[in-house]
Amino acid sequence: MDVLGNRALNRALMARQLLDERRARPAVEAVAQLIGIQAQEPQEPYIGLWSRLDGFRPAELVGLLESRQVVRTLLMRRTMHLVTAADCLELRGLHQPMLEARIRAVYRRDLEGVDLDELAAAGEPHFARAPSTLPEVGRAVGGRWPSVPARVLGDTLSSLVPLVQVPPRGVWGQVAPARNTTIAAWLGRPVPPPCVADDLVLRYLRAFGPASSADIRAWSGLSGLRESIKRLRPRLRSFRDVRGRELLDVLDGPLPDPDQPLPPRFLPAFDNVVLGFDDRSRVIDNAHRGLSVEGARFVLVDGRVAGRWTISDDTLRVTMFFPVDLDPVVAEGDNLLAWHGIAGRTVIDVRE
Repeated sequence: MDVLGNRALNRALMARQLLDERRARPAVEAVAQLIGIQAQEPQEPYIGLWSRLDGFRPAELVGLLESRQVVRTLLMRRTMHLVTAADCLELRGLHQPMLEARIRAVYRRDLEGVDLDELAAAGEPHFARAPSTLPEVGRAVGGRWPSVPARVLGDTLSSLVPLVQVPPRGVWGQVAPARNTTIAAWLGRPVPPPCVADDLVLRYLRAFGPASSADIRAWSGLSGLRESIKRLRPRLRSFRDVRGRELLDVLDGPLPDPDQPLPPRFLPAFDNVVLGFDDRSRVIDNAHRGLSVEGARFVLVDGRVAGRWTISDDTLRVTMFFPVDLDPVVAEGDNLLAWHGIAGRTVIDVRE
């Protein structure tokens, strides 16, 4: 098998994640291409799309949320994702066993003696009747399980009952409580029975590949992918990475020149371009990997995480992890401020 170094894998990732150059395409198509955008911080997906799409404006995504073409729901790794309505319906059943297993693991002691089917049946009508917060419904059903905190019951219901968070949650510039209703009530269709994972594996490779089976599991949170990969092998090609691991890929996945120059990009918190792998070395040094789960907003330089950024008042402040050519970073930072409508400046510190 051909061996792909980290630079070749990085260039493939940047192209498939739409970060090598901004594309002129509708936001809903980009959300589908990326298989969703991680979205536990409600405003962050807007920055992710701005970094990927030419001329993106927040109103476009607001319109998609309000027209129910995209939704906010728990999926991969039991994290909140912004996905298309079609993907919400297709993927929720596939992820349901994982969502339930993870919530059982989190609240094993709290949920002793709680019949989870009974809890789901008690909670679902409340969400279907009117968008509600998780604690509200936890309190509404709590009389049946008085020893269990309402917070625990509500959080458990978020995994047991297929829900979406509804606007104004996630609307640009607005702060709103996380009110949930059922997928069936919001989209007018119940979640269909779970499908096999074959299509999800192919879509992951188109968006993140080449990648190992461990990478697919780490991104999705799903186990039991061995049979899907076995069925798909005639439709896949294989490589090795520098550690000798087998990497799988779709036959037509782009593999750009490893020396292709890349512009700097400002990523939102929890962007899957960093989180979507077991081995993240193609995009981030191990020394900085822990920052990704803390919600750091990263700066990519030459396709790799080179710093972190924040906006405070009229200043975009960047802390670089190592020396780089700063002029392009400042220019992109100023573009981001202008997109926010902030007449400010970009300030860069270099960590020694």
